[in-house]
Amino acid sequence: MGRQVAVPFPPQRIVSLVPSQTELLFDLGLAEKVVGVTKFCIHPAEARAQATVVGGTKQFDFEKIAGLQPDLILGNKEENYQAGIEQLAATYPVWLSDISDLPTALNMIRRVGFITGKKEAAETLAQEIDASFAALPGNGPGRSAAYFIWRKPYMVAATGTFINDLLQRAGFVNAFADHHRYPEITAGQLAAAAPQHILLSSEPYPFGAKHQAEFQALCPAATIQVVDGELFSWYGSRLRKSAAYLTQLRG
Repeated sequence: MGRQVAVPFPPQRIVSLVPSQTELLFDLGLAEKVVGVTKFCIHPAEARAQATVVGGTKQFDFEKIAGLQPDLILGNKEENYQAGIEQLAATYPVWLSDISDLPTALNMIRRVGFITGKKEAAETLAQEIDASFAALPGNGPGRSAAYFIWRKPYMVAATGTFINDLLQRAGFVNAFADHHRYPEITAGQLAAAAPQHILLSSEPYPFGAKHQAEFQALCPAATIQVVDGELFSWYGSRLRKSAAYLTQLRG
């Protein structure tokens, strides 16, 4: 992010405002130092019971955070909101990640390990994840795919997103590669793109089997699948499971 952040080493009271980074902290052995998490930090299961819930990723409870007296707050440029981060950064050390692909995710893991005193554990984890993706079979002719994250309005993951990077690693060609970030699209645009595969993410919109017929009607020739959104978009330690999952999707 180009910001200098001074953090006590090692930090003793950490607030995490990003679910995937919360899980990373626990997997690095920092559970007892995590004092605040968001309501969306569902992994590990004990995170919200053990730590104080300080609101959502885009609506912070500043009073609760102040009461925790954090010496490190972990956020993310995309998942959090600028005004809230700036307000926190005026008082606390706030470290932000900016994730767009696998290399930036691995860099985040290493940096979080470094600033929390878990450099070796983070390096081992990053190398494990990197090796698992390196072992993916080489891509053959790409199969076009549209990855949906929302309904009413329809929204897809396009170029410049972490999801797009994983789609490519799974052997797909993004049907909306000429769009950027998370555009809204119409049913007509989807029909015109005619993707071979339509992937319905389990999050943030809870797509399920009941939605498949809706998309099959729009693209009768497409293969419609509900996919695990966490394994496509959680860029922390959950990535250990993602390469194997992508291999299954490749068929």
